[in-house]
Amino acid sequence: MGQRGRPAKRRRLSRLPPLLLAFSPFARSILFARSAAPNSTAPDPSPSSKTTEVGFADPKPPKAIKRIESSEDEEDQEVEMVQADFEFFDPKPGDFHGVKLLLQNYLDNKPWDLGGFVDLILEQITVGTVVKSGAQDEEEEGDDDGRDDDEGLYAVISALNLGRYADHRCIKELKQFLLDVCSDDSARKKLKLLLEKEASEVGLLVSQRFVNCPYQLVPPLYDALFDEVSWATEDEPTQELRDSFRFKYYILVTRIFEKKTVNQCKAKQSQNCDEPVIYIKSEDQIFYELKNYKEMGLVMVVKADDVPKVREKLKSLVAES
Repeated sequence: MGQRGRPAKRRRLSRLPPLLLAFSPFARSILFARSAAPNSTAPDPSPSSKTTEVGFADPKPPKAIKRIESSEDEEDQEVEMVQADFEFFDPKPGDFHGVKLLLQNYLDNKPWDLGGFVDLILEQITVGTVVKSGAQDEEEEGDDDGRDDDEGLYAVISALNLGRYADHRCIKELKQFLLDVCSDDSARKKLKLLLEKEASEVGLLVSQRFVNCPYQLVPPLYDALFDEVSWATEDEPTQELRDSFRFKYYILVTRIFEKKTVNQCKAKQSQNCDEPVIYIKSEDQIFYELKNYKEMGLVMVVKADDVPKVREKLKSLVAES
């Protein structure tokens, strides 16, 4: 049987076609609004409808994006086009602050050992990817003075075995947070089973990116992750490490918005009612539809056997957009 093609070296340099990003004055104001007032709260919902916020990371955009300011008046609403070149890399210690910035709202601004969590992601170089701008990579190649290289970091993706890292403070705090936000007693029992007794078969799928990161990058990012997980089950130096990537489930911590009208809330008590859902990240809709357990708050649980479906649906979303 022929061997699957693997990268020639673990430090991947996947240069994607340049993408054109559009920025109107209105879009820029939306993009920077949250970073300008990170602790601001949403207005009170109206009596007839309620928006339940269940979580996402939307920190300020990286400094590496250089916007071309229009000379016209802002009221003209002219769209500015910026050509961006993105590349995939294995994580490294110099990415610490960039990854930490991406994950700063990962647990809803809860105080926890975020630094330790970022360290786990960066130490696991065989499974995990960071996305940077092509310009940033050129600067890194020409300047190896040991400084942080994360100003042009746009996205991160990884999968951590919850059993392998169970003794780390950050994982203990994360598990407790997930149980605390799970309001349904039955769902909490199932979640606790996954986080404790079955933790060695569960991968925490961490995927965060800036809101101005093009969606065309998403399918290759997930492809890279799932390929690396598969390769790790064969390539890791010890049987214990190889087994640690044989996931049966993936857990995702995400944030969605569920719109509930008064009538829907009443109906929900007596029947199954699919509520309108707003997805902050487009791929969350895929995981939401494939998730195995309901009523787990911001936690989604997806079977590893559903990975081929995820890949296919991700590509379909890009084709439709």
